[in-house]
Amino acid sequence: MTDLDPTRLLVPLDLGAVKASNRVFMAPLTRMRAAQPGALASDLSVEYYRQRASAGLLISEGTQISAEGQGYADTPGISTPEQVRAWRRVTDAVHAEGGLIAAQLWHTGRVNHESLHDGELPVSASALPVRVRTSLKDADGAVIRANAPTPRALETEEIPRLVEDYRRATAAAREAGFDLVEVHAAHGYLLHQFLAATCNVRTDAYGGSLENRARLVLEVVDACISEWGSDRVAIRLSPQGSFNGLADDDGPEETLHVISRLAERDLAYLHISEPDWAGGPALPEEYRRRLRVAYPGTLVAAGSYDAQKAVRLIEAGLIDAAAFGRSFIANPDLPVRLATRAPLNEPVPATFYGGGAEGYIDYPVL
Repeated sequence: MTDLDPTRLLVPLDLGAVKASNRVFMAPLTRMRAAQPGALASDLSVEYYRQRASAGLLISEGTQISAEGQGYADTPGISTPEQVRAWRRVTDAVHAEGGLIAAQLWHTGRVNHESLHDGELPVSASALPVRVRTSLKDADGAVIRANAPTPRALETEEIPRLVEDYRRATAAAREAGFDLVEVHAAHGYLLHQFLAATCNVRTDAYGGSLENRARLVLEVVDACISEWGSDRVAIRLSPQGSFNGLADDDGPEETLHVISRLAERDLAYLHISEPDWAGGPALPEEYRRRLRVAYPGTLVAAGSYDAQKAVRLIEAGLIDAAAFGRSFIANPDLPVRLATRAPLNEPVPATFYGGGAEGYIDYPVL
């Protein structure tokens, strides 16, 4: 295979209202280090994001739009004034380094636990048993895994309140100094639960046909747009693979339907999460071509990417930028390392979730 020029990754890219300085993005990464009480972005988080500000775009860890949306221990929120102020310290630090940062808006739905909500059950599209675990912390602060309970189905009359939560979170992200918001509709979380027929057996306007199952995703996107404009709003989808107990053979076609509707909205970008990052098969080339036809706007992809894969797909016109996860955890200066073929630090999985500075802000730069 021909060796491709990695400096191609340093070409700027328009992202709606902003311009990325390069095409090496940092994928959203749950790190479970929010300060308590209050689910606040911490002092360590300020440094963590500041160190990685050379990314073309930093996409924040999943940030719950409401207390109801939290499904893991020690993840940050963006629904209270204190949370907004905490995030403002992060965005100010990123901007001082010349970087851009998007807030990923998150509601975990049934990937959740009643202990996080004073015994209240999680919500989902339907009240179906789920084989999935979430991450909590024990009395000593160690991360433990716990089975998620069978959720309750959101009532039809609750849907407008949920959509409003996304709009409010968008307003909060703008106040906190973020440059964009990314709606998390992937990986088996709430919006994905509505989209997938395997966990949505509703009989109202949000269930049944594909058009109905896609309704909530589109209503949420439109609510975010109404608050900040389409050029400040993005979305993440995962068309293939099994995530958080959600396996859906119709996922590729469902995704194509959704993105054909999203293409009408002129978003800042569409972010596709590919299944190979979690041990699934690589996204087929033929399907990549179908994605590009359905969505001619800015397309970002994340998966098991290295510099050569990213450049190859950018040169082929199949993506516009690549988002990197674990390699960005271990390499705060990843764009320059990839562009100069410098060696990469190896990530330490034992420090991915929870803890303090170790494995969070202590990886060396060149």
